[in-house]
Amino acid sequence: MVHHAAKLALDARLVTTAVVVLALLALGCSTTPQPPPVAPSVEGYIVGAPDELAVHILPDPEIDREVRVRPDGMISIDLVGDIQAAGRTPMEIALDIQEQISRFKRDAVVNVTVISSPSQFVTVYGEVAAPGIFALETETRVSEAIGRVGGTRPFANLDAIRLIRSRGNDTAILVVDLNAISFGDMSTNHVLREGDLIVVPPTLLARFGYAMQALFFPFQPLITAGSTAGAIVAGGDALR
Repeated sequence: MVHHAAKLALDARLVTTAVVVLALLALGCSTTPQPPPVAPSVEGYIVGAPDELAVHILPDPEIDREVRVRPDGMISIDLVGDIQAAGRTPMEIALDIQEQISRFKRDAVVNVTVISSPSQFVTVYGEVAAPGIFALETETRVSEAIGRVGGTRPFANLDAIRLIRSRGNDTAILVVDLNAISFGDMSTNHVLREGDLIVVPPTLLARFGYAMQALFFPFQPLITAGSTAGAIVAGGDALR
């Protein structure tokens, strides 16, 4: 009798466990996979001389122009004349052109994009192959900038990269996770702006190693990319 009761209790526990497991499996199967976070917007890019812009105006007669921002910050557009471009975003320029050209094309739709941006410079240093300064010739994100300076070194702390952005008296520090970016999470892969500074720090283990090297071999150069003199980088390799 006692044995039979114990067997019934064991069977009840097994059934309960099976029900819980099946419920968890059903819950997991019903969960909709979430898409990876998208990359940040590029709307904040500030145009400057001598950036090159593409201006596209619809409807017919369609107008397509590639214009370079003059030293006075202006561009010239058909039917409109001079438009202030320097110091404004592409969206602001497009809205201004659209307002001006509406006298001739009432339902005009204007799109302005940046073809090249030699007015913009950024700096990359730390645990990268060739730290230095380079021009933002096109729209460039953090991962692309790191690729342009030869990629990261073996002791780079990939999930703690800092993007330091100063505007006047305000400074913002944005954390960039290169590991997450490599798996499709583009939420920290910011579009770079004029004057941005990218710092790729070493891992904690590397920091300890550099400290020991400085302590015991003070006259030997540190084996770190941060100590390498940075030259201006014109081209770029793929991020490794």
